[in-house]
Amino acid sequence: MAAIALTAGLTAALGVGLSGCGTPAAPMPPSLNLPDRVSDLAAVRAGNQVALTWTMPKKNTDKLLLKSDVTVSVCHQLNSGGCDPAGADFLLTPGADATFNDTLPAPFTAGLPRPLSYFVELKNRNGRSAGLSNAAVVLAGEAPAPVTGLTAEVRKSGIVLRWTPGTDAAAIRLQRKLHTPPPVKPKEGLLTPPPETIDQSLFVEAAAARPPARALDKDIRFGQTYEYRAQRVARVSLNGQTFELPGELSPPIRVDAQDIFPPAVPLGLAAVATAQGNGAETAIDLSWQPVADVTLAGYAVYRREGPVGWQRISPAQPVVGPAFHDTQVQPGHAYTYAVTAIDQLGHESARSAEASETVPAP
Repeated sequence: MAAIALTAGLTAALGVGLSGCGTPAAPMPPSLNLPDRVSDLAAVRAGNQVALTWTMPKKNTDKLLLKSDVTVSVCHQLNSGGCDPAGADFLLTPGADATFNDTLPAPFTAGLPRPLSYFVELKNRNGRSAGLSNAAVVLAGEAPAPVTGLTAEVRKSGIVLRWTPGTDAAAIRLQRKLHTPPPVKPKEGLLTPPPETIDQSLFVEAAAARPPARALDKDIRFGQTYEYRAQRVARVSLNGQTFELPGELSPPIRVDAQDIFPPAVPLGLAAVATAQGNGAETAIDLSWQPVADVTLAGYAVYRREGPVGWQRISPAQPVVGPAFHDTQVQPGHAYTYAVTAIDQLGHESARSAEASETVPAP
């Protein structure tokens, strides 16, 4: 009887357990399909234009993928006031890299610098949202005057940029864009330089931006085409933070950086006769300081005797090292020498300072 009672009790317990597994769970509330908040909003002002960038979320607040375009609202807030619309609502695709350009109204482009915050809000079909994005802050107020007279000149040391000096204490930001398309498959190797960045900036501090108002872009590569634009930038401290108030970007100028420049002229040319007796070779040894140029191919050696004009006595291929051994000399004769530097494109420098030597008579 005890065994039967135990079995019956176990059966009853299992029956309760099985009945529990089949009972429906409490119903989950329906998803509101609220898009996730934007968290990477950034803003950049240039003159009277403000450019916003952010990444659209792919999921809603329930971590489910968004299946349709999302309504986007952009607003701006001056000081502690309300957030006023910066334009009409529009639709964007989930996961897209988003942009929005705002033209500042007249009250925001005059007066002293003051913070202006931008927000993005994403709404579902019922106009509800999970809240405003992070704040992206720029400065309202009068921007520095535009840069005028921007010019560029290619030199051996880089590209020299000049502009008309201003009357304010603003710095200058030079924006450079590479226009030469990179190779489809870049070369690889230990000595292969890394590919150039498409967009770069060169910042000229306020003191250096005053007359003669110029800057040197040394980080160029010959054979490339660049585009430059410039803007004045004022730095303003507010509430312990430093903000930038950039002016309008200048019209672009394009520069073809072609290497048409010969290497530097060799220095320190010296000539020493090495005539010896007992049938030894009679010669004049030349040496000079090496030219520091990454495009250097070598040197050419020239000689003249008396009133005769210069003649190249080195081979057609440039001499690699800064030295030359001239055996085509005669005892008792005086010779004058000069050397030039030649780059890999065949550009040749001017002749060096002369060096003369007389071969001793036997």
